[in-house]
Amino acid sequence: MKKYIFILIAAVLIGLTSCGEDFLTSSSTEKQEVGAPAFEGAILANLASAYQILLFDSYAAQNYNSIPLMSDLRSDDIFKGGGDAGDQHQLYLLSLFTSTPQESIDGLWQIFYSGLARSNNAITACENAVEVKDKKLNQYKAEAHFLRAYFTHLLWKFWGNVPYYEAPLTESPYMTKQTSANDLYTQIMEDIDIACTEGWLPMRLEKNSEEKDIPESIGRINRAAALMLKARVVLYQKDQSRYAEVTADMAEIINSGEYQLVPDFAAMWEDAGEFGKESIFEVNHLPEGKIWANGWQGYGTNLPAFISPNGLSAGNKLGDFKGGWGFGPVRQEAWDMYEEGDTRREGSINKFDANQYTARYQDTGLFMAKYAARVGYNPQGDTDLNYCNNLRVFRYAETLLNYAEMIVVHGQSSVGGITAQQCLDQIRQRAFGKASSIPATTQNIKLERRREFMGEGMRFWDVVRWGDTNLLNTNFVSEKFSVERTWADTKKYLPIPQSEIDKTAGTEFELIQNPGY
Repeated sequence: MKKYIFILIAAVLIGLTSCGEDFLTSSSTEKQEVGAPAFEGAILANLASAYQILLFDSYAAQNYNSIPLMSDLRSDDIFKGGGDAGDQHQLYLLSLFTSTPQESIDGLWQIFYSGLARSNNAITACENAVEVKDKKLNQYKAEAHFLRAYFTHLLWKFWGNVPYYEAPLTESPYMTKQTSANDLYTQIMEDIDIACTEGWLPMRLEKNSEEKDIPESIGRINRAAALMLKARVVLYQKDQSRYAEVTADMAEIINSGEYQLVPDFAAMWEDAGEFGKESIFEVNHLPEGKIWANGWQGYGTNLPAFISPNGLSAGNKLGDFKGGWGFGPVRQEAWDMYEEGDTRREGSINKFDANQYTARYQDTGLFMAKYAARVGYNPQGDTDLNYCNNLRVFRYAETLLNYAEMIVVHGQSSVGGITAQQCLDQIRQRAFGKASSIPATTQNIKLERRREFMGEGMRFWDVVRWGDTNLLNTNFVSEKFSVERTWADTKKYLPIPQSEIDKTAGTEFELIQNPGY
């Protein structure tokens, strides 16, 4: 389907600029002198530039760094796959908890810092706004602060102790000091609190909004997205002082009536299911623009090609799925965790016969389905880079399970009569197409999160924040391959890229490597 999106409209106005700038320098996308008056066009241009970074996570700077995949590779749901252990070797090391400062997922480092720089520019433009109505300016401020918090929270989760800055670095050597993970949490929450300011964002934005003074809004941030980001950050930090607040936030989304679970779990991941009633926020990919020669342009995603089985035969029994590169094969245990009749199993995992595809490294016969390559989703250009599968960042199912977790696991009081059991029952009702209630216990809530979000990049972060990291230890041996890995608490963070440490060596801004590397 044709997708109308503010990001695309504004990006066309400003052109596609290179975002390969050094992470410590000011962004090349500034459209007015720092401190100069910013009219609405300049604010929108900078906002569009920041949103644009969301489109680069699957392939940028000649790196394959999909956020869901980079997260799930450290979980207990998938293996690395691909051609062999040396094919994308940095991902093999990532999957074994053996990343090194010289060999890690540095592409995401560049992406997130480019997003941080561009968000800073958008915030600066809002601070210097001229002739912009208060209602619109408040929305722009909320969007800009959300985006800065979103990019920064990913740096925080992957690397922990990293440099942070909130204004363009205009003086040599264009560097800033390292921030501890705990201090960075405080900075992230300040931005999230601004984005969550009451009245600045509607709970849901529709394409044809009745708010005539708000531009086309599909694909932009709404209040629910800001509240969901708050929940993820607070839960990962285990900040008990804000648990009651997060519980109330989840209840606010539920009671708003703006969101609901869609009946067909598998159909939700098709093109026609994008921006549905369950969608709180998703990254809007278009099947065009990315080319192998330039890792910093275009609108498509490479993730579907990356995770689909190699040499998949046409007319396979599952319908319109296409072949790809064979990365991220699903572990048998992940398939087995579903009960019979649970539609989330086939909605999350494709199971092909051995004669339908070409087996590659760590083959299990099971492949991730939600973002799988499909016929007609990449009709032009360098097709493997330009699938139009939208990345679902937040959906309503997470709201329900967050609320249930807050009540049962973290001992919070219910809000407005909503019970954890009601929330869990809704998740199970959709999964089975009929009532299938199980007690809302800690064990069951954790298991339902794993089943619900298989392949969405949430499992690893959940296991770490719950302290269930014994589940990440692997001693797997089969006739085809073996995998051994051992978790250590120092593996919560990845090593800071050696190239970045080298840049700052001998200066007052010298980066200190994370413990254990």
